[in-house]
Amino acid sequence: MRTIYATVMLALGLLNVGNAVAASNQIVVEKAWARATPNMAVTGGGYLTVTNRGPGEDRLLNVTSPVAEKIQFHAMAVDDGVAKMTRLLAIELHPGVPVIFKPGGIHMMLLGLKHQLKEGETVPLTLTFEKADAIEVDAQVLGIGATAQPGGQ
Repeated sequence: MRTIYATVMLALGLLNVGNAVAASNQIVVEKAWARATPNMAVTGGGYLTVTNRGPGEDRLLNVTSPVAEKIQFHAMAVDDGVAKMTRLLAIELHPGVPVIFKPGGIHMMLLGLKHQLKEGETVPLTLTFEKADAIEVDAQVLGIGATAQPGGQ
């Protein structure tokens, strides 16, 4: 009976869309989502939270998806009333400090979209780290004007 219970609990954890926990490498990815895009759009935005629960530093180096030719990290900031976007080559992951990707801040740019992102779909993402094992997660596609995943981010 304990085996069945453990199997059911494991399956429920694996089916949690938008969240992934990689216990072996102590990196947790949660609240993954993307905005729906207009028809014929070639770029989209992606957001999530990454927490390093391990004892040492790590870095998020890359994210890939079959729906985009490439994904870049960008940071948005307002300087003297002008919004500026800067490309980031990696994301530093300090132990115990969540990094929240959100509109108007650090975010992922999905470049060279292969098709329109439609609300209600999911986008598979593979995150690659300097030290930790890769993590795969499905990002929920929310409405075109969404500013956060339901439940907050």
